[in-house]
Amino acid sequence: MFPRLFHFGSFGVPTYGVLVATGVFVGLLISVRNSEKQGIPPAKAWDFGIAVVLAGIVGAKVLYILLDWQSGLSLGQNLRQIFSLDTLQSGGVFSGGLIASFLVAVWFLRRHQMPALATCDAFAPGLAMGHAIGRLGCFAAGCCYGKPTDHWWGVTFKNLLPPPVVDALVPREPTQLFESGAELIIFFLLTWMLQRKKFDGQVFGAYMILYGVARFFLEFIRDDPGRGSVFGGVLSGTQLISLGLVLVGGLIWYLRPAPKMAMAPAAR
Repeated sequence: MFPRLFHFGSFGVPTYGVLVATGVFVGLLISVRNSEKQGIPPAKAWDFGIAVVLAGIVGAKVLYILLDWQSGLSLGQNLRQIFSLDTLQSGGVFSGGLIASFLVAVWFLRRHQMPALATCDAFAPGLAMGHAIGRLGCFAAGCCYGKPTDHWWGVTFKNLLPPPVVDALVPREPTQLFESGAELIIFFLLTWMLQRKKFDGQVFGAYMILYGVARFFLEFIRDDPGRGSVFGGVLSGTQLISLGLVLVGGLIWYLRPAPKMAMAPAAR
């Protein structure tokens, strides 16, 4: 763990925040560049990206608070802590950010009459890269950790973020690095696909399928609380959302526009 990059007296710069901000910036740069290649004006792409990012931050924080409240932890017991500095500096739940980003994206695309699927195709690789960088921040902060493990790659996360766990000094699965690596692979696949896509929505649908599958299986080795559970604890709330992503991505591919058939020359 490396939760602070450096200190100025009692003030410290969190590694998590710096890496998340870096991921957002790099992801937006990639997305705007891809958008221009798709015929979307860079100015509109920047506005769209910033709106979606802000929605994602708010959505991730809101779901974090709601799940914390549901689990009966301190935020649910003391409403004043919701607006405290500790809450602002803490992380969020990615699924909440994804849902909020999706809703704002739909509104923005309709309002500004942008090509929805083409825009989402352009932003999908940048989203994967930004998420890959952001997960490194989770690793540095000691959040989103995995279950105890005997594997050689196990990592001991000292001083785990609250809520504390009893076996905090036991080596754990570095699920943050696993997810970061998965997102990096997805980024390269989507970048390759974007240059060869055959229909609008192909790249975005692929992202939803690939990330949904990766996150669904990673959840089985995650061990940090706060993501909720469904079906009597059989699945986490994030796994249910992951299945939804796979379903929607599959529908985008299934309902893709049929290729235009060349007209046969008229008989003479």
